Amino acid sequence: MESYKSTDELGKFLLTLKKNTAYKIQISYVGMQTLEDSIFTKEADIVKDYVLQSESTLDAVEIVYEMPVTIKGDTVTYNADSFKNGSERKLEDVLENLPGVEINEDGQIEVEGKVVNKLMVNGKDFFDGDTKLASKNIPSKAVDKIQVLRNYSEVGQLRGVTNNQDNIALNIKLKEGKENFWFGDVTVGGGSSPDEGLYLIQPKLFYYNPKYSVNFIGDLNNIGEVALNRRDIRNLSGGFRAPSRSSGTDINLGDNSLNFLTNQNNAIEIDTRLATANFSYAPNPALDLSGFAIFNSSKIRSRETSFVQYTNLTLGIPDEATEQTSEERSNQGIVKLSASYQPNFSNQMDYDIIGRISNDEQNRRLFSSVLGDTRQREEVSPYSINQNLNYYYTLDENNIFSLEAQHVLKNEDPFYNAILENDPDPDADPNFPDDDEYDATAAGLGLDQSLDNYNLGQNRRIESNQLDAKIDWFNILNTKSNINVTLGTIISRQQFNSSLFQFLDDGSQFDPTPTINDGLDVNDTEYNFSDIYLGARYRVKTGKFTITPGVSVHAYGNKNTQQGQTFEENFFRVLPEFETRIQFKKSEALTLRYDMRNQFTDVTRLARGIVLNNFNNIQFGEPDLQNALSHNVNLIYTSFNLFNYTNVFARASYSSNIDQIRNLTDFESVIRTNTFFNSNFADESVNVSGRVQRTFGKIRASLRAGFNYSKINQFIQGQRSLNEGFTQSYTPSIRTNFKVAPNVTLSYRYSVVDNNQGGRETQFITQSPSIDVDAYIWKAVTFRTNYSYTNQNLGNGQSQSFQNWDASLAYRKDRDAKFEYEVKATNLLDIDSQVRNSANNFSVFTSETFILPRFVTFRVVYSL
Repeated sequence: MESYKSTDELGKFLLTLKKNTAYKIQISYVGMQTLEDSIFTKEADIVKDYVLQSESTLDAVEIVYEMPVTIKGDTVTYNADSFKNGSERKLEDVLENLPGVEINEDGQIEVEGKVVNKLMVNGKDFFDGDTKLASKNIPSKAVDKIQVLRNYSEVGQLRGVTNNQDNIALNIKLKEGKENFWFGDVTVGGGSSPDEGLYLIQPKLFYYNPKYSVNFIGDLNNIGEVALNRRDIRNLSGGFRAPSRSSGTDINLGDNSLNFLTNQNNAIEIDTRLATANFSYAPNPALDLSGFAIFNSSKIRSRETSFVQYTNLTLGIPDEATEQTSEERSNQGIVKLSASYQPNFSNQMDYDIIGRISNDEQNRRLFSSVLGDTRQREEVSPYSINQNLNYYYTLDENNIFSLEAQHVLKNEDPFYNAILENDPDPDADPNFPDDDEYDATAAGLGLDQSLDNYNLGQNRRIESNQLDAKIDWFNILNTKSNINVTLGTIISRQQFNSSLFQFLDDGSQFDPTPTINDGLDVNDTEYNFSDIYLGARYRVKTGKFTITPGVSVHAYGNKNTQQGQTFEENFFRVLPEFETRIQFKKSEALTLRYDMRNQFTDVTRLARGIVLNNFNNIQFGEPDLQNALSHNVNLIYTSFNLFNYTNVFARASYSSNIDQIRNLTDFESVIRTNTFFNSNFADESVNVSGRVQRTFGKIRASLRAGFNYSKINQFIQGQRSLNEGFTQSYTPSIRTNFKVAPNVTLSYRYSVVDNNQGGRETQFITQSPSIDVDAYIWKAVTFRTNYSYTNQNLGNGQSQSFQNWDASLAYRKDRDAKFEYEVKATNLLDIDSQVRNSANNFSVFTSETFILPRFVTFRVVYSL
């Protein structure tokens, strides 16, 4: 099989062949007689026309070679074996070889520039469609077909009446023989480092048959290879989507979990334990049951130094050098159960429930050239329960009804403790402004200043209870148009309590009587929110256009009660929306979207009492806060040409926020106090990103580019300033895709970040070339290595750089061998730290993050 192509819409095709070689060409199409021809490529360019004849009868079918790619309707099917070269181990290795498919920096799967929303195995959800767990764990040799499902809708009844063009799902079809018994692999490894022994145990076991499936993924290691990090687990939604996601209302319940400082990329020690299990069971054709459970435990140590320069030079805020060490422990558990009942096409009911619980702790020690030595401890043990109930009913061929309801219950209990030096030595740093300034802050909080240090503590509890529900009626007017009427509501209640206190030397608590913020050292706030809305959308297809205008009318109610006072606001708001899609071809489209959104904050920004986000970041809320309004415009272009494997994706977006809820910040030395207010100064942002990918024979070239402009109004010490930022990035890459030769990926990332923060202008230029080599040698040895070099120019004649180099060498007697032996090395150059430079609204800072040392491990992989 030297070459293959599918024709374009005009029947044209182009084959790249060797010179002076004889070939047999075979052309086939359903319902036509297969045509065969022989050619000899003596000439440089050969042009031939072929005409297929109708197939009147079909006596027999002989498959001489399976086409690598086939298209049927909205489904693109890749034959996995056609894109394997022998070095693949996991699903992600195969996906990276497919035209139009990429694994992005966050580990998400992108198809034609769109992030895949769901991944299934043999039509069943794999851990509720989580793509990262699947791509990094499913063995490549078990994969037969990879189906890309465009225009995907989980509810077949709604497929023809809703816009699903941006919904992409993957279905992984297993090889025959992998459907009725266990398969997978178990990896065991070890090694040594200067400080401790290294270990790795990773069982990944899968069982599938037509009625049920069971999957188990485990991970136990201290070498930094994390199957799922804490952010991945936190973002694992379980497939839940709020019914009001398209209503125009955004209400933020807040996230009061710990803001961990580190991950596997910037830690000096990692110890992780992960156990996950997933099942699906179909007792009869009408009922599907499924669920999963995840437990993750991690211990991480980190160290970081930084130098901070504050942007507004007129404020006299001193420059600050810091050194921080952190020890973090996290235990997370998730359990989900789902049921889907569809006795016939007209009725479908889905129910899901997911529970989360965690126990997290973070201990930090920070030395500041301005504030001295500080020890901090944070703890939180939150839990949440989320339930979904959806029912879809088709009355007749013209009327469809749906009910979607979601209930969320959250309980968060963060505790913060900080031990600060009392009156640090002002001579320790020449930038220290005044030896009384730090004590003045403590006095403002009402602390007992007779002690050697300040031992502050704050308890907080945030209870959230929200119901989000809607009823939809879809009326199909004709084959080209339909109307959708929605009646929905969001009802939310949040209770926020907090208390600030000081630990005395004898262990007792001293409750301060603050002299700032009206003497409020506690919070006891209840916040009630309601939204009742009626919406209508009209969807019409005319030629290449699909036009969907819509509008919704909302009746809002806000009320918060605290300190014996009630603050209430009720109002109406009309929110328009519009979408038009131009379908130039089956695989080429342009989509324009506009919507107006109403954004509401969470209870912590309304509470008037003091909240210690950090010892040097003090917050108090504003009960009279109103909603923010935003205008959002998105333009998306996608094109995928299977004829020449050209994939183009481009996105442009613009947003303007009116009556934005923003910070009003005051500094006392480097200690920041924030409150909030509504501002009619508009913040604006423009984002443009795109990717062009083209395959030339065995070489695939791509170019990614991104541009971002933001304009943010900020208020410091009562003074308004404008913060403008412009970021541009370019990433060209070339990748080979040979069957028997080593494959190489060359990539180069170039980015420029410009910030104008009023009092200071900065520019960071980053250049980062990288090379990946992947070789399958003698049909037994797999060699992989990747190297990257990053250099950052600070715009003042100074630059900083760091490198990273990993490699592995594996031996497997043949592709079907049960055992594989591997030596893997990470951080071969033994680089001890990475340097980053960045800027935010207040400051410009340089940070040096220390990382894991060189690790060399030996591993044995047993395949079932």
